[in-house]
Amino acid sequence: MMEILREIGKIARALDSISNIEFKDYDLTKGQYLYLVRICENPGIIQEKLAEMIKVDRTTAARAIKKLELKGFIEKIDDEHNKKIKRLFPTERGEKIYPFIKREHDYSNTIALEGLSENETESLLNMLTKVSKNVEKDWEYVKKGNKRNY
Repeated sequence: MMEILREIGKIARALDSISNIEFKDYDLTKGQYLYLVRICENPGIIQEKLAEMIKVDRTTAARAIKKLELKGFIEKIDDEHNKKIKRLFPTERGEKIYPFIKREHDYSNTIALEGLSENETESLLNMLTKVSKNVEKDWEYVKKGNKRNY
């Protein structure tokens, strides 16, 4: 089991590193593209939901969002019903770069799944979805300040 998680981690780190290098020319660094993609795909999302989607803590999300806002990729807009809530939207600059990020993602998917049949790809997705749900339970538990029993 340990080897499976190591392989998943290695794949994630390699793809993240590639993306960070390729998006550097667009002034996107350290995984900021992940936030921008989710905001482009979910305009009006709130910071807390975004952090939950990406599986990071609020502080990490706040830092990345602030940098994206300062660089002009996104903007925060007050919720019309609750002024305490800020909704996140891509700016024109953010929307312009989204298709490039999406193409890179699609290309990386194609490369990563090369040599797998359609059935193998579907099975892999199903299995990884189950693994993700299992991990998500612990993530929620620990995020609330609890400790896991090993």
